[in-house]
Amino acid sequence: MDETLNTIELATELTIAWLGNPNTRADADAVPAFLNSMHAAVNALAGDVVEPASEQPAEHVAAVSVRKSLASKDHIISMIDGKPYKTLRRHLSTHGLTPEEYRTRYNLKADYPMVAQGYSEARRDMAKKIGLGRKPSKTVAAEAPTTEPKRRGRKPAQAEPA
Repeated sequence: MDETLNTIELATELTIAWLGNPNTRADADAVPAFLNSMHAAVNALAGDVVEPASEQPAEHVAAVSVRKSLASKDHIISMIDGKPYKTLRRHLSTHGLTPEEYRTRYNLKADYPMVAQGYSEARRDMAKKIGLGRKPSKTVAAEAPTTEPKRRGRKPAQAEPA
């Protein structure tokens, strides 16, 4: 019993040290999982092999429905926190997700947008306005001078008449 208490204390102290490290970025959900894995590791090192509790994949409940998340042209509502965003990519990366993982987590179709429709249209219009995506027209190429540019620098030495 005394060894069990020591392994629990040691696992707790290791977890506290891990959380005390300024480079550790962990949310509240990660701490119990880390403590359990640390306790299992300490027990394994002590010779008491204890099978870790079988972890079931966490059920992720969407904050809003798919229909409501896409209801506005101006923004997409995140299914993680229910807040509106013009683009979800940066928001997903702060939660450690890729767009594919996000779609899988909430059973979304592969064509579920990551950018609001209005924002996408505004960006497309701006790109067209400044001329992105166009090939240079033939009139611009025809206006370019075809004569050889003037040389700069010293004049070449001329041969003396013999």
